Amino acid sequence: MSYFALIDYKMGNLSSVNKALESAGASVRIVTTPAEAQDACALVLPGVGSFGDAMANLNAAGWSDFIRNWIAADRPFLGICLGMQMLLETSEESPGVPGLGIFSGAVRRFPDLPGMKVPHMGWNTVRGTGNSPFFSPEEEEHFYFVHSFFIDPADRTLSAAETDYIHPFPCAIARGRLLATQFHPEKSQRAGLELLKKFVLNITA
Repeated sequence: MSYFALIDYKMGNLSSVNKALESAGASVRIVTTPAEAQDACALVLPGVGSFGDAMANLNAAGWSDFIRNWIAADRPFLGICLGMQMLLETSEESPGVPGLGIFSGAVRRFPDLPGMKVPHMGWNTVRGTGNSPFFSPEEEEHFYFVHSFFIDPADRTLSAAETDYIHPFPCAIARGRLLATQFHPEKSQRAGLELLKKFVLNITA
């Protein structure tokens, strides 16, 4: 089996993602340049922090076009948290900063409502939309979230799973061999490991 290239662009919790992928059966290499990922069987983009800072780091290291071309070729891709948000065009967190623009839509901030804390942090229920084999619409699982912003894609069929916080929102998207999640599978114990195993087996089977 070839390796999963885990992108180090100074914006992700690499250790926990690395360990979780290895537990799911993947061989992982942490990479800092696109050249190191050329022969990978999958590309993994984690992310925590600011949308604007993350895009600046990706652009500076030459990752942006590489990621766009990788996904356009339908090569296996996994995005986590901010690594999913950057797939869209813009974010209210960083006005004027273009995202990767792979999917049309924007990243929006949860509204401030009495009694509802932002960020959305902790365990929440995830239900499949029926658009992806990664999530069952008949079953609900609990995953771990830490975020103040959510994706609002123009194409709602991108949504592979939804959750509710203040209002329903897409918490995972899937298209071709791409899977991206707002929640952190690496922090989600059994459910997170099972999801990563599905992703790994989908590539290596």
